[in-house]
Amino acid sequence: MQAFAITAAGQAGFLDIPRPTPGAGEVLLQVRLVGYCGSDLNTYRGLNPMVTYPRIPGHEIAATIVALGPDVPAEWTVGTNVTLSPYTHCGSCTSCRAGRFNCCRYNQTLGVQRDGAATEFLTVPWQKLFTSDSLSLRELALVEPLTVGGHATDRAEVSERDTVLVLGCGTIGLGAVAGAAFRGARVVAVDIDAEKLALAQRAGAAHTINSADGKLHEKLQELTHGDGPEVVIEAIGLPATFRAAVDEVAFAGRIVYIGYAKQPVEYETKYFVQKELDIRGSRNATPDNFRTVIRLLEQGTFPVDEVITRVYPFAQAGQALADWAANPPAFTKIMIDLASPGTPIS
Repeated sequence: MQAFAITAAGQAGFLDIPRPTPGAGEVLLQVRLVGYCGSDLNTYRGLNPMVTYPRIPGHEIAATIVALGPDVPAEWTVGTNVTLSPYTHCGSCTSCRAGRFNCCRYNQTLGVQRDGAATEFLTVPWQKLFTSDSLSLRELALVEPLTVGGHATDRAEVSERDTVLVLGCGTIGLGAVAGAAFRGARVVAVDIDAEKLALAQRAGAAHTINSADGKLHEKLQELTHGDGPEVVIEAIGLPATFRAAVDEVAFAGRIVYIGYAKQPVEYETKYFVQKELDIRGSRNATPDNFRTVIRLLEQGTFPVDEVITRVYPFAQAGQALADWAANPPAFTKIMIDLASPGTPIS
């Protein structure tokens, strides 16, 4: 069978690999759609320190069950469309002992530390599967990226009493916007891209701010009557937005960082103490986050078609990465349709 692989920085193509056979407790999936994540783009650019080459990317998945191994519960049947959690956990590190399997010290995510789903068939343990009677394949492929932002709202303990500021309206930020709104919070979305702000409003933001004019602080003060938001979720990964989270959050507020800042960040640390802030990281997602996002999408209000910028055929999986690398702001979400075969590497 064919698999798409990133073979080195800026290089990619198709490989022939053996078709897997499901073992005990496993299902065989025919992969239908794979969404590209920012980690895949960084792998293509040679900027992902967790990746070795060659690497088959892909952990945002919609697939169909085509075979069952022994010991799979009867609820999982051939022909069922599914998505899945792409993470592993060791069960014995401090994170796992605390029940926080999503941030396992030894996690291996599909397409990052191990080969992913940009392949015709894939075997996974049945425990990783999630399904819905009503979601389309495109919606199923959007579940995992939206869970990452949704998990951040869990980490922030968002409630209907909160005003939540979300910095960044890419797919992860949109997941935070939708997740916070789903919990009943008032959401303020911030970006420098007017189109992404419009998407954020469709996803549940009550207010949007284009921070390109340099007036973020003044506008937030007006919206919050001088208090600042109770929660700030940072989904960009820039030193400036890391600092803005601390500057703008309310006294006794909560900050959750999803993004990675690629450079050192200098803080005015007095605010940590004066505001008595809760500052938390957020990594991956839990099974409950998957179930919550599925319920959210089943409502039919999330702007799925607008978030998916373009669907490329499998044969153009490499071109999709090249296009994204050449113009990142032009894309919110890229998906690869595996219905069409690729061209093997010569």
